[in-house]
Amino acid sequence: MPTRTRTPNVSAAQWSPNGGALGQADLTLPSANIFGESVFSIAVQRQRLPKGLFKQLEATIAKGNPLEPALADAVASAMREWAMERGATHYTHWFQPLTNSTAEKHDSFYGPTGDGNAIAEFSGKELIQGEPDASSFPTGGIRATFEARGYTAWDPSSPAFILENPNGALLCIPTAFTSWTGEALDNKIPLLRSMDALSKSAIRALGLLGVQGASHVFTTVGPEQEYFLIDEQYFFERPDLVITGRTLYGAKPPKGQELDDHYFGSIPERVLACMLETEQELAKLGVPIKTRHNEVAPAQYEVAPIFENSNVGSDHQQLTMQVMQNVARRYGLVCLLHEKPFAGVNGSGKHNNWSMGTDTGVNLLDPGDTPHENLLFMFFCSAVIQAVNSHQQLLRASVANAGQDHRLGANEAPPAIISIFLGAELEKIFNAIESGSGDAATPQAYLSLGASVLPRLPLHGGDRNRTSPFAFTGNKFEFRALGSSMSLALPNTVLNTIVAQAIDALADKLEAATGAGSSLEEAVLAVVKDAYSANKRIVFSGDNYSEEWHAEAESRGLANLAQSPDALPWLIEPSTVEVFGAYDVLSERELHSRYEVALEQYITTINIEAETAASIARTLLLPAAIRWLGTLQSVSSTGVTKLTEESAALVDQFTDAIFALEAANRDHPEDEFENVLGGAKYVQTKVIPAMAAAREVADRLERIVPDDVWPLPKYSEILFIK
Repeated sequence: MPTRTRTPNVSAAQWSPNGGALGQADLTLPSANIFGESVFSIAVQRQRLPKGLFKQLEATIAKGNPLEPALADAVASAMREWAMERGATHYTHWFQPLTNSTAEKHDSFYGPTGDGNAIAEFSGKELIQGEPDASSFPTGGIRATFEARGYTAWDPSSPAFILENPNGALLCIPTAFTSWTGEALDNKIPLLRSMDALSKSAIRALGLLGVQGASHVFTTVGPEQEYFLIDEQYFFERPDLVITGRTLYGAKPPKGQELDDHYFGSIPERVLACMLETEQELAKLGVPIKTRHNEVAPAQYEVAPIFENSNVGSDHQQLTMQVMQNVARRYGLVCLLHEKPFAGVNGSGKHNNWSMGTDTGVNLLDPGDTPHENLLFMFFCSAVIQAVNSHQQLLRASVANAGQDHRLGANEAPPAIISIFLGAELEKIFNAIESGSGDAATPQAYLSLGASVLPRLPLHGGDRNRTSPFAFTGNKFEFRALGSSMSLALPNTVLNTIVAQAIDALADKLEAATGAGSSLEEAVLAVVKDAYSANKRIVFSGDNYSEEWHAEAESRGLANLAQSPDALPWLIEPSTVEVFGAYDVLSERELHSRYEVALEQYITTINIEAETAASIARTLLLPAAIRWLGTLQSVSSTGVTKLTEESAALVDQFTDAIFALEAANRDHPEDEFENVLGGAKYVQTKVIPAMAAAREVADRLERIVPDDVWPLPKYSEILFIK
């Protein structure tokens, strides 16, 4: 009998360009520019709508007013006509419930006329509002099971788009999702509210800072998405990957990422072909992909777009994950977005590059060429520092889930302690302002406090710190703690809201200082000095992975919320309720709903993993180990005795571990979903250790049971055969 590796592995290593292969095009031809061709963009709206109606739509969107019925009908008609020209027969209100994924219900454009024919119709009412079943989505108690009514409402600030299928096409209309009683049931509504809140606070501050002309401030995001691509044969041979998205068993291979030969390495041909088609599909959808490369771990990759408005960027990130997974299958691959699909190698995050900019084109986190521009920068940078320090636990809670605990809780890229890296030049300037030394001379920068003048700061004012969870990187802050599978919406909602609060607090002080007779420069430097002095404990430029930093962070009073059950209660802390309520982003009821949903998802995820682990152990791995033990016991040889004893001992240990895991799975608290924090603590302290104990023995067995007997593909195959 041939070993298991000699046929499936050869098959998995084969690939040929499929029927959807792109080929090569002359990219200098206008017809080759496909960017945004599947988007009902402003350019398409201008072309399709009468001039007067187009301007009316622009004004309506800019002011956030509801659409007049006549305008809604005109937009719906133009949108339907455009979509049907591209093969769309159905439309959907595309929304984002509290699942980190998207949802859709398809409705046909066609309706019967009564004479045996059908006519294509799409009204303004259908464009503006839909009604999915709200109780079928996580609500955290806002909707009871028997209370089904919920509404989707068109978000005209995020353009509609076409999703293509080999057998047709679908018009997707980005929408918000709200309950019958008016609470937000999705990720989009709070994000939009938070963007408005920050804009209002920032515009007020700009007025105090003497900046005229700006009427709106946008927050922008540019997420770097990490992911794994593995051959689909190995994926479907691993029940743990199929059901949970990660390997619950698997011994460390002889070679992992130790040789540092993967990061930025040559991209395998099949993977590159898959990437190229993915990028083409995303280009049609208006997603501005900029970079792609190999990541640190074998079979790990990264893709990143250019900065966009936070709302559109969040929508595009959801689309990116969906398209990546769909296109991968065309190449015999599976895209894994779990934060830690393989133990012992690098996990996957999503670096959230965040900034603020005016509608006049000014990036408020970009050090400028003039002293006044730098005063603006120092003011808004100080606000971010104050916000992160004041709400460090909330930021950690915004990125908490079961998958993340394998990264943040294990101090991997980055650790769970929130801190800010400013860079050598910027930190030196803040320290000089605080000390009043009057001199922050470096080869690149000089600060004269007496003249209240900041010269231009270098774009990269210091080396890059890859261990920092929140790093200034030239003209933006990079929140590096998001998980690969996550929506951008909640972390950015939190960022926008807490920074709005900090901007207002600093603006109050600035207004008081100028009102008392201080010059603008003196007032700004005084505000910056006080803010930095009060919040500098959050600034750290060293190795965030070191044990020394953990001890120092504790002495500074910084939180180390390693696991989700430790972090998630901060979603409903009084300080969180206060800031979200003050800025009308999330009510206390809406915050509690998200807290309940997050804990239930954590419990359910661990339950699924634990039951899958027990099933695989009992029905696949233990029988293989017993079969091998039987083979050894049938051989009469002194040399085999040690092997027999070793295997017998491990089989006994594995049996005990399986029984312990099954008992942990059975013994959940009866009120688990009434006392969700108690249920989360139970799976954290009882179920997860039982899973780890079973895995430890199984991974030892994997190293001694022959390959043709062991039933699961191994890491050495999954990660290295491409």
